[in-house]
Amino acid sequence: MRVGVLALQGAFREHILAFEALGASVRAVRLPAQLDDTDGLVIPGGESTAIAKLMRTYGFYEAVRARHADGMAVWGTCAGAILIASDIVDASSDQEPLGLMHSVVRRNAYGRQVDSFETDLDIAHLGEPFRGVFIRAPLIESVGEDIEVLARHGGLIVAVREGDLLATTFHPELTGDLRVHRYFLDRVVGAR
Repeated sequence: MRVGVLALQGAFREHILAFEALGASVRAVRLPAQLDDTDGLVIPGGESTAIAKLMRTYGFYEAVRARHADGMAVWGTCAGAILIASDIVDASSDQEPLGLMHSVVRRNAYGRQVDSFETDLDIAHLGEPFRGVFIRAPLIESVGEDIEVLARHGGLIVAVREGDLLATTFHPELTGDLRVHRYFLDRVVGAR
């Protein structure tokens, strides 16, 4: 099993280190051809407009959609959760969603950078509370009927799974707690 982390912008290094700590085979993905033998892909947090522009420039929109259709699992964290959605409520003109997950997402739903925060989350299948790091975090406003809501904060959806897709509006890669990365490997990629 090989996991790729989209390494165009954002917190990709932290995801790579987390997967390496779990002993997973992981690579930084900088070109669409590197998706060919990838079983799972993480689209990391960062600046969603910048990531979208770079994805378009390098041809990732078509490549990710095609590889997902062929069975590659995808996990979007923060900006990645925005990009894998079917609809972005407040998208910029340069920001097209990948349309993989049946979800509607709002960018920067919790406010600006100064409004960033950490909180304990009860995430399904993980047991003990998980410390969620929210940085200019999006909000999952609504989901399709086949989506499992894994976690909420203040009644709002912050983590979901739809088959071989996972979305978290927070940054598990910034905590040192590897349980969400393990969940992606075992339950999402491993269940394909």
